[in-house]
Amino acid sequence: MSAFPRLGSLALAAIGSLVLSSCGKSSSAGAAASDGKARVVTTVAMIGDVVGQIGGERVKVENLIGEGVDPHLYKPTASDVKKLQAADIVFYNGLMLEGKMTDIFVKIAGSGKPVHAVTDSIREQGSYVMSVSPEHYDPHVWMDVTGWTNAAGDIAGSLAKFDPAHEAEYKERAATYTAELKKLDDYARTSLASIPEKQRVLVTAHDAFNYMARAYGLEVRGIQGISTESEAGLKDINQLVDFIVARQIPAVFVESSVPRKSVEALVEGAKAKGHQVKIGGELFSDAMGTAGTYEGTYIGMIDHNVTLITRALGGNAPEKGLNGKLK
Repeated sequence: MSAFPRLGSLALAAIGSLVLSSCGKSSSAGAAASDGKARVVTTVAMIGDVVGQIGGERVKVENLIGEGVDPHLYKPTASDVKKLQAADIVFYNGLMLEGKMTDIFVKIAGSGKPVHAVTDSIREQGSYVMSVSPEHYDPHVWMDVTGWTNAAGDIAGSLAKFDPAHEAEYKERAATYTAELKKLDDYARTSLASIPEKQRVLVTAHDAFNYMARAYGLEVRGIQGISTESEAGLKDINQLVDFIVARQIPAVFVESSVPRKSVEALVEGAKAKGHQVKIGGELFSDAMGTAGTYEGTYIGMIDHNVTLITRALGGNAPEKGLNGKLK
């Protein structure tokens, strides 16, 4: 675990100034590349997509952690460090999602570069952020569209501060994007509410869906904890099998960035006890779909998850989702 598990942007900047190191000063705030675009480096694609939506042609976004890669376990490479050093501005999730990257964020912030946790304002809302212990936040805020709308506001504010000459553009694009997120939030609320009440139980590989559950009225059970660093034991599997059988849960779900063997063990365990439970499909939890596809956008990711969960658990949602774009 990082030595700085619960720090936000301001704390990183303060500590970074004390540990200014070999990272050097490759770029300064307010600077831009020769093409006029600000070079933005993000950790996960959920952030990179929002930066691109709000920054538009003013930014060039490069994401470090790709499709199907688990950010809980990701360690930055030498190439990543060079990209961070060359960036004009850096965005990361915070709340310990990128727990193995905190030290490099501290060093990059120490070079004077703006380094922002997009969950800073969310964390200031007191009880909104979920925790499993005083030292462990649940970082999966993007699963609640309202929560991620706040993150989009943080991103818009940070871009405007970095590039005040184009503040009006960032605000306009943020307002347009926020309206799209409102439609997505309404769709999620309506679709998931159509699942028969006793079947509103989401069983997945790890606890990435607690914010979704709280926002949209689901009960959630994960085989692993909120971080995939923990290992599921036989006792955990057996207890969850008993739960699935007792509640007659019709479907469980695998995740794109987590091995599926534990979920398959649930299916076999339930079958041995006379209950047929199916794998309802593959959810995007800590990573989005393939870049360049609808599922490779934040809206497409959540649309995919909501539509898949709703239909697999007996609710009503169109096969192609909110915007008719799902594969």
